[in-house]
Amino acid sequence: MPTNIEIKARVDDLDALRARVLNLATSAPGILEQEDVLFDARQGRLKLRIFDSTRGELIAYERPDEAGPKASSYRIAPTDDPAALRAGLAASLGEIGVVVKRRELHMVGQTRVHLDEVEDLGSFMELEVVLGEDDTPEQGTAIAHTLMAQLGVSPSQLIEGAYFDLLQARHG
Repeated sequence: MPTNIEIKARVDDLDALRARVLNLATSAPGILEQEDVLFDARQGRLKLRIFDSTRGELIAYERPDEAGPKASSYRIAPTDDPAALRAGLAASLGEIGVVVKRRELHMVGQTRVHLDEVEDLGSFMELEVVLGEDDTPEQGTAIAHTLMAQLGVSPSQLIEGAYFDLLQARHG
């Protein structure tokens, strides 16, 4: 199963962070409008990421809920009919929530840097250090720490769970 090393952090000044990311980026940014529909999974988490009416991804993943860099193992299955897949999964497993966001994607070496504006939550940054076959989690963690320092992200900004968890805590 593919693995990333991830961190998620609150961002007070998205424009200032964007400027620092652009200085390090190794590719042009991409903009993604995403709706993540979460389902009641028996193990880990299961979400359908909808990009538009003809493109989505079913993502099953496991990741500890802790603030620092952490391993996230995942599987992705693309779909060209997200509405039908959503209906089937909702009928079978039950929908537990929806997260809507605008994501700006930058690549810094082997790391995906996401600048996220999450509906009802605010601004965040995610780092996903993509581990290659020969990379260890410790190497990925070191890369995440280095990028956090370069981007001026302090440990006090890190959050533990997923956006869905933050929405649940906010709305009860």
